[in-house]
Amino acid sequence: MSPFWAARSWTNQSHTHELEFVLLGFAHVPSLRPMLAVLFLAIFLLTLLGNTLIVLLTSLDPGLRAPMYLFLRQLALVEICFSLDVAPRLLVTLLRPGRGMYPTSCALQLLLVLSCVTSECFLLTVMAWDRFLAICRPLHYGAIMSPRLCHLLATMCWLAGIPVALVFTIWLFNFPFCGPRGIRHFFCDIAPLLSLVCADTRVFEANVFVATVLVIMVPFCLIATSYILILAAVLRMPSASGRHKALSTCASHLVVVILFYGTTGVIHLRPKASYSPESKQVVSLSYTMVTPMLNPLIYSLRNKEVKAAFGRVCCGRQGSRL
Repeated sequence: MSPFWAARSWTNQSHTHELEFVLLGFAHVPSLRPMLAVLFLAIFLLTLLGNTLIVLLTSLDPGLRAPMYLFLRQLALVEICFSLDVAPRLLVTLLRPGRGMYPTSCALQLLLVLSCVTSECFLLTVMAWDRFLAICRPLHYGAIMSPRLCHLLATMCWLAGIPVALVFTIWLFNFPFCGPRGIRHFFCDIAPLLSLVCADTRVFEANVFVATVLVIMVPFCLIATSYILILAAVLRMPSASGRHKALSTCASHLVVVILFYGTTGVIHLRPKASYSPESKQVVSLSYTMVTPMLNPLIYSLRNKEVKAAFGRVCCGRQGSRL
């Protein structure tokens, strides 16, 4: 059964259900749903475990008090919120296909997705600026990155996503929706919802594109500029050990930036007609499920201080029990 007819048969069940949306994520592979549910549940649990561990380590261990670990903790919290917003609904869609969700639930999910993506973009930018100051302005780093400024930047990253998300969510859900309300995605996103709107959305789409450029491309350009300046400063260092140490402090962040922007850029900057909804679902998994799971692994495996803090916290708890 095609996603269209699945949505149509579902919406015909009752008049009340006609007011609901139904997520049709992975409806094109019904035989794989149980296996996908197990896989995504494992990814979801690993994401919560890894990011919660990062939050606890950076909060409890006195050796992780540098500004970069404050921003890392905020990034882990964003990933936890992102996963809690997307993964449970994805599991329900796979295990109970055809179950509807009210427009308010869909709007809330879209609001949180947009807010988390925006906050993550700005957090990655602040983390790149932090690495630039640490490597290129080491003598002034402590004076510039004061605790007050760090907490202010972290707060601004969290709050910056809220107005953007509110504007576009309210604007989108004020459009009239018509026909079968089957969303060919595993979460409520702008593009699949727009395909259900029976009104002229050209002004809305133009504003979404401008906001996407400002939220994704401008931070990405700032990150790229920071790393170009970092690379130039590293190449001027006289010792090979100094160059290696400087680059190792940036490696984890750079890998996360490539993973995040590589997938979100493909989804949000390519024309809608250039890919199928099914292929978009696969790519969306990268930044909604895979990247949040990999971030703690990347930062912990590449960072000796995080691994040492894990050992201290574990040893300290064992010692307190003894």
